[in-house]
Amino acid sequence: MNWSSTELNDLDLGDNRLEVRAATILNAMLHAPQSSIPKACRIRSSTLATYRFFWNEAVSHEALMASHFEATECRIRQQDSKIILCIQDTTELDFNGQETEGLGRLSYDRQRGMYLIWPSNSGHLKK
Repeated sequence: MNWSSTELNDLDLGDNRLEVRAATILNAMLHAPQSSIPKACRIRSSTLATYRFFWNEAVSHEALMASHFEATECRIRQQDSKIILCIQDTTELDFNGQETEGLGRLSYDRQRGMYLIWPSNSGHLKK
């Protein structure tokens, strides 16, 4: 079993085919994290299957993340250490060169976009 399948082991979307597709998509994104969906999927049929997956009403962010949180909590419980680091991440989404409205300043005045912040105290991981 690869990492993607292990990470989504508890995923329940009500259809095994969707759960297998989720692991396939995660694996493709894992191997090309900087890529767009078409580049990560590499072939048109996989790209279309990925878009259909995300458009499917049975697929939700909550369900996908619940499985990830469960797998993360399981890894934490398996550690011998009493110290667990919860690192905060801030990602900069840069929309320079695109026609958009309502975006804020990023690293410098002319750079427009938004920040995506994942606080370490989000409460998803409890020991």
